[in-house]
Amino acid sequence: MSLDIASLPAGTGTNELVPSRYALRVGEIEVLIISDGVFPLEAKTLATNVGPAEIAAWLRDTMQPQDVYKWPLNVAVVRSGGRTVLVDSGAGSEFPDFPGVGQLTTRLDAAGIDPASVTDVVLTHLHVDHVGGLLANRLRSRLRPGVPIHLAAAEAGFWMKPDFSRNTFGGFPDVLRSAEERFVDMYRSQLRPFEKEYEVAPGVIVTRTGGHTLGHSVVRLASGGDRLTFLGDAVFQNHFDHPDWHNAFDHDPEEAVRVRISLLRKLAETGELLVAAHLPFPSLGRVAVDGDVFRFVPALWEY
Repeated sequence: MSLDIASLPAGTGTNELVPSRYALRVGEIEVLIISDGVFPLEAKTLATNVGPAEIAAWLRDTMQPQDVYKWPLNVAVVRSGGRTVLVDSGAGSEFPDFPGVGQLTTRLDAAGIDPASVTDVVLTHLHVDHVGGLLANRLRSRLRPGVPIHLAAAEAGFWMKPDFSRNTFGGFPDVLRSAEERFVDMYRSQLRPFEKEYEVAPGVIVTRTGGHTLGHSVVRLASGGDRLTFLGDAVFQNHFDHPDWHNAFDHDPEEAVRVRISLLRKLAETGELLVAAHLPFPSLGRVAVDGDVFRFVPALWEY
């Protein structure tokens, strides 16, 4: 798998000194991973089925603060067969108290990508940090009218009448509900639901996995002999060491564990690349089996 950063638009656009985009090729498919930023949440959101001491021990082992976990948030732009696909849209302006997140539009501009060039949007699921960008006028006003939005039919159906009885969702149920209701109202006519999987562009297939949400999906890229899977929220940083931990935002925690382990085992067997929404930017790497758990192996940066 080779990198070809020069083939992608690379305008500077901002004076940011932090790396916020990373380009690679998957065969003939161009991929740009973009950081929407980082937002801090209470560390207890990492797991609801273990005690504070276990969470604190993991944070200590990974040399992170004890009281807060800073969640990275990654989005992808994929180009294949003349189509430009935006995978998720970041948090937008839904978290005004967290100015470090919601950077997608600024960073699209910095990369020289005009939102009007996006031919399709894929949503891994409808949580606020994945649809918030589409609610913000800075992005919404610049997308082409009627751009199709692909998501699992089960996900769209759940949010028509959401059931929050199984989880507290990190103390954010009202934020989740509000964002999803507004999203469905704004984009109902543009939704293109699929049942199990759908090929959005040549070699770009979105597949429903369930687990994290009822219709949670991953995006698989395949071209030539190269493969990459965008895992959405199926896997968080702590899940390599503790795949059985229930994330505070898992709608079906037990099913989320089953899906997570299945995905990680398959990726370990194939050795293919992965990207995930909440792994440290650029979140590009592979997974290895390490005894009864897993190990994330970051890909070497090439530039």
